[in-house]
Amino acid sequence: MNNRALGNSGEDIACRYLEENGYEILERNRHFGRNCEIDIIAKLKKKLIFVEVKTRKSNNFGAPFEAVTKTKYENLVKGVQFYLKENPYKDCQIDVIGITLMPKLKIEHLKNIYL
Repeated sequence: MNNRALGNSGEDIACRYLEENGYEILERNRHFGRNCEIDIIAKLKKKLIFVEVKTRKSNNFGAPFEAVTKTKYENLVKGVQFYLKENPYKDCQIDVIGITLMPKLKIEHLKNIYL
């Protein structure tokens, strides 16, 4: 499985997880320029949630959350700002979902992150 297929698989798992937990998926893979993509934009009650998904086959080379660097976070924040200019919304947050596929599927959800 190449990196794009792994990422898409993780996003599919994350969307199912979010939907099972009451979230409504609004958009996937929204691009804002070259370096800025929001993996999932969802809504929970009246709150807008911007979700970064990191997927790993295993933790042999690090946990998924370790891939959320300061630069990645800053690009994500820029994307959120662009989105909010087009779609004004008062209550929102950034979440990260880490998915490890092996040896057993593990989903971790960090809510309302700041770096």
